[in-house]
Amino acid sequence: MPVLNSIAALQPEMQEWRRWLHRNPELQFDLPRTSGFVAGKLREFGIGEIHEGIATSGIVAIIEGQGDGPTIGLRADMDALPIKEASGAEYSSETSGRMHACGHDGHTAMLLGAAKYLADTRNFKGRVALIFQPAEEGGGGGNVMVQEGIMDRFDISQIYGIHNAPNFAEGEFFTTPGPIMAAVDTFHIDITGKGGHGAMPHDTKDPIVAALGIGQAIQTIVSRNHYALDELVVSITQIHTGTADNIIPGTAYIEGTVRTFDPAVQDMVERRLGQIVTGQAAAYDVDATCRYERGYPATINDAEKAAFAASVAADVVGEDKVTPDARKEMGAEDFSYMLNVRPGAYLFLGAGDGPVLHHPEYDFNDAIAPIGASFFARMVETAQPL
Repeated sequence: MPVLNSIAALQPEMQEWRRWLHRNPELQFDLPRTSGFVAGKLREFGIGEIHEGIATSGIVAIIEGQGDGPTIGLRADMDALPIKEASGAEYSSETSGRMHACGHDGHTAMLLGAAKYLADTRNFKGRVALIFQPAEEGGGGGNVMVQEGIMDRFDISQIYGIHNAPNFAEGEFFTTPGPIMAAVDTFHIDITGKGGHGAMPHDTKDPIVAALGIGQAIQTIVSRNHYALDELVVSITQIHTGTADNIIPGTAYIEGTVRTFDPAVQDMVERRLGQIVTGQAAAYDVDATCRYERGYPATINDAEKAAFAASVAADVVGEDKVTPDARKEMGAEDFSYMLNVRPGAYLFLGAGDGPVLHHPEYDFNDAIAPIGASFFARMVETAQPL
């Protein structure tokens, strides 16, 4: 079955909603205009059960079907990023330094489109829980919603989410059973030496030399401490030190990211980082500490639900446009917290050529919104048929 005709007819409205959201980006949990807009649309659709203020600005809306049955959860993220937009679109961000650079405006519009269709037709048993989530970008809003009890409170039995994927074929779906996105951790290294004149290094304890040594040694974690065929990324992403060409500074700071799928690998990386920092500090006669923060866990699809989701996607776009066993991604997602407590699946929807996610020139492709909305709607009707 192709894109639902009534949802295809909603494309101009979904585009209007999405572009309003794009012009009005908000960050993390502070989403008063965004959540207000979403709640207003849900009321316009005739949805009477709307729960606001979950995880500060999240929303769960319930649509009752026809007859008794379980509750299926559909999730969209709503927050933007602290990036100055450079897309040149006429509907560009009206708030300097903030933009929807990851397509959460599009995800929200897709779920709103599905909501309107489902509220109009109610061609399913049981209930659907529409989850509009804040703070995916670093705040762990998905975890907060779980901790606030949405799964038990609304008796959600399974859950699904979509993310747009630039530079994958427009309208094609990708998913996989088991791990699909990595766990993400962050490390912070503080180095304290003794500053001095750049012409007299013998009177200093140079933290820059130590930082370079630590940075080089960290690269051996992947190349020498880890089995080459297992997935692991360790990347240094920030080094801050120094103020002038003739001053050796007293301190240096290193920050980076770790991406894994196996908790044992996380443990190994944390242990080796500590050992390397301690050893290199002694070698360069400086003091150094390493702080390791565990972030979002790996996003792990339930195998049965991933196969089911792929079959529903094939009903919408055709079997030849669905990859049910795609490669894992080393990016991270806080939808992982929801999949930790309920079976379900996460899918990518190809958005066609364009700037990558988190790029200042990125813009969501409005043409794929009816496809995503149709997937959400068909998922409900297929999982809980009359």
